[in-house]
Amino acid sequence: MATNRTFTMLKPDAIENMHMGKILDMIIQAGFSIKAMKYTQLSLEDAKKFYEVHSERPFYGELVEYMTSGPIVAAILEKENAVADFRTLIGATDPAEAADGTIRKAYAENKGRNAVHGSDSDENAAIEGAFHFSASEIF
Repeated sequence: MATNRTFTMLKPDAIENMHMGKILDMIIQAGFSIKAMKYTQLSLEDAKKFYEVHSERPFYGELVEYMTSGPIVAAILEKENAVADFRTLIGATDPAEAADGTIRKAYAENKGRNAVHGSDSDENAAIEGAFHFSASEIF
């Protein structure tokens, strides 16, 4: 059964390129409400743990290095059909393949520096949200 919440991170490249406000505005304009949000920086340990699912993949080390290179914005978003609708809003991982009007088409640099993370399932949305937020931080 689909839930109405998803998790996102605005990645270091989006923050570095000063796209945070524009991306958050796109999210709100698409009908999502923000239930939790924080501006933070992942520690090496937290990045390794968060991306542990990719630990055997060749890009793991580069991903961890990138995700610890600067601040991020972590957020829990709410909307009916949140996971699927947010995946549509962010667009394809490779911005060259992303549809017009998507976050990655507008703000991603390339496949590796792609501006934003979005949970790929309801289960992962719950896990990822709980990784970044305590119950008292979610409204």
